[in-house]
Amino acid sequence: MPGDSKSRAIHSLKSWLFTPASRADRFGRAAEVGADALIIDLEDSVAPSGKRKARDAALQYLELGGANRLPCALRINSPGTRAGIDDLHSLLDSSAAPDYIILPKCDSPGFIRMARSLLDEVAKKTEIIALIESAGGVEALPDIVKSNVKPAALLFGAADMAADLGAKTAWQTLSFVRSRLVQVAALAGIVVLDSPFFDIGDGDGLKREARAAQDLGFHGKCAIHPKQISTINEVFTPSAEEVAKAREILAVNRKGVGSVDHQMVDAAIARKAMLILDRAGLPLD
Repeated sequence: MPGDSKSRAIHSLKSWLFTPASRADRFGRAAEVGADALIIDLEDSVAPSGKRKARDAALQYLELGGANRLPCALRINSPGTRAGIDDLHSLLDSSAAPDYIILPKCDSPGFIRMARSLLDEVAKKTEIIALIESAGGVEALPDIVKSNVKPAALLFGAADMAADLGAKTAWQTLSFVRSRLVQVAALAGIVVLDSPFFDIGDGDGLKREARAAQDLGFHGKCAIHPKQISTINEVFTPSAEEVAKAREILAVNRKGVGSVDHQMVDAAIARKAMLILDRAGLPLD
């Protein structure tokens, strides 16, 4: 939780495992399979009739704390719905303080400012992740990231986005939205996380999509099944060779003009090397 010695910076969290709040027995599974973060979901994976019981289970788990726990995010229902308002009220009235709260259907900076104000009122350090999953959300991206209250990250919601656009969930059909998210997140200096890959039986497809997301500039990717975590970690973790080359580039750059593997080292190349070490969770020297 925020303030714990074990907590990690959000840019170093590569794999995020969605777990239904109605399945409290599975909350510990994220750590067992090597996920970097747990997302407890109160929204899509919980039936309307089970919202209250699931909410109580999630908050009870989050109230327990514990220095060895994974970073936790709580996805509430949209603040524009009664269930979302109930989620917020219950969170604010409890002692639970998740590391992150995910706001669905984030179509304006208004929801983010409201949530931040309420969290501050009860002295919760929980950070906000904006879930961008509609055409309106894409349109509002500049306002969201330029607001005086910025989210800690943008999370892409491919399924709802595809439904809103009348498109397929395939990478190609949604690539322009992903590119827009990455560009806007880079402009604001915040993290951007990719949607889950929904075919849990297609390991090769997951690997291709994860690599495409990593190549595009995403910091990490969400998962809907524990068996997807190892692939996401593999793709988003810089290899030993990449780390070694990044260190060599930075060493050359400190001396001035030079080259590594017959490639000129300039400021842009050095920045990329710094990013590799940063995402590997390693110091720059």
